[in-house]
Amino acid sequence: MEKSNKKPIIIFACIFVLVVIICVASYFVITKFYENKIDEEHRQEEEANKITNDPLYTEENYPKVDASLATQPLADAFITNFTGKKIEELNLDYSNTHPAYVKLINDEVDLIIVTEPSEEELELAKQKGVELEVIPVVKEGFVFYVNAKNSVDNLTTYQIQGIYSGEITNWKEVGGSDEAIRPYQRPVNSGSQTGMLSLVMKDKRLMEPLKENILQTMAEIINLVSSYDNGVNSIGYSYYYYATTMYETIDKEVASNIKFLGIDGVKPNTQTIKDGTYPFNTAYYIVINKADDENSPARKLANQMLSNRGQKVAQEAGYVPVK
Repeated sequence: MEKSNKKPIIIFACIFVLVVIICVASYFVITKFYENKIDEEHRQEEEANKITNDPLYTEENYPKVDASLATQPLADAFITNFTGKKIEELNLDYSNTHPAYVKLINDEVDLIIVTEPSEEELELAKQKGVELEVIPVVKEGFVFYVNAKNSVDNLTTYQIQGIYSGEITNWKEVGGSDEAIRPYQRPVNSGSQTGMLSLVMKDKRLMEPLKENILQTMAEIINLVSSYDNGVNSIGYSYYYYATTMYETIDKEVASNIKFLGIDGVKPNTQTIKDGTYPFNTAYYIVINKADDENSPARKLANQMLSNRGQKVAQEAGYVPVK
């Protein structure tokens, strides 16, 4: 009788042990399967993200590209990396912001790297039946600078708007010395003037400048603001990359005689532009005809510029990548 009572217990114990063994074995098999799957997915992801410098184009089949003054080094960096050619081996010719837009709208180039379009450029595109596609390619900051001897280090957005609307006319009104403010401007349709209107003034009226306060190039403004004789009471604006990385290669001594203003307490630098804490944050853009399909030269090149490889090229050229 005792033996018959023990038999079901032994069978149950055997079954229990067998179930435990199967569960443990299944756990290890399934765990190993998912580990291998994750490893394979990671390997595939690494392979997909692997950046090579193999040429993607020849000089002959590289799309026609135009650029603004501040984005010409970026355009140069892309074509040299994507073709494997040295800059001196290439025959490059850039127009600047507004002429580049005109060329794109007239289908004379495939792609441009510029600041955002002005109202006039958008209207011209509309008249020609062209819809522009504007794609950020690198981050940028719109900056204000004064002479290094100016005692003012920071202005608020409201104060900047006040100066350029003509409501604030003396540096003492913003904590500086008793000197009349000389605010320089750029011509209509220049990249920096478009930025001034859209990023800073917005709905506030920009005053009509004196003829002598309109300067044709960003370099002219930097030269005048930095000078001891004419620049101590002046203020100018530009894009961060041009006023630092690019201009310093032109004239490091002149560049050292200007001072970037903090805006709303935030100084412009690579980090504040990258993390978006600097108030006048913007970008340089790839602009193409929106009608270009995925297989068009312009669309393919734009995708390369936005790829991991393209963004690394941009960063190595001194720009702040968008990715």
